[in-house]
Amino acid sequence: MHVHNKLVVALIASASAFFAIPSASAEDAMSAASAPVVTTVVEAKSSEYVKPNVTHGSYGRVNIVVPLTSDDKGIQGMKLRNIANALKAVDSWKGKMNVTVVLYAKGVTLLKNPDEQTQKKLDDLKKHGVQLKVCDNTLREQGIDFHNLYHVTDTDIVPSGFAEVAYLQAQKHFVVDPVN
Repeated sequence: MHVHNKLVVALIASASAFFAIPSASAEDAMSAASAPVVTTVVEAKSSEYVKPNVTHGSYGRVNIVVPLTSDDKGIQGMKLRNIANALKAVDSWKGKMNVTVVLYAKGVTLLKNPDEQTQKKLDDLKKHGVQLKVCDNTLREQGIDFHNLYHVTDTDIVPSGFAEVAYLQAQKHFVVDPVN
């Protein structure tokens, strides 16, 4: 028996023992070793969303605060989408979500000349009760007149964005900060 054939017999015997496959005889192994190799190509289908049968209790009343300190448009858009999706989910599961977005540092850029799509997202969120709070320290440090920010009024200004997040957390708001 050639070394190659002995190796094939040893591998088949090992696999049979490992997977509890009935032992292959040396003759079976020899014919397997000399048989042509057949390769089957399986075409992968793209996965498609399949709606699960979700069971979940009522969300009840949930208070969250979302700090926003990034000027990255991707992060800003992701946070707005997260909030919109959460509001929809909580509503469909008989709950109520109160959301406050606290903008400070570079996060204030969200409200500087937002494009039409961002304006629509902000308007939709406000219609659902989402509050936007803007840090006065940031406005002062960056020399920004709040009147030049999208729909910001005196009542939207807080002394410190950083402190406001801690304050709201102390008032039973959960801080949700997927990426900052």
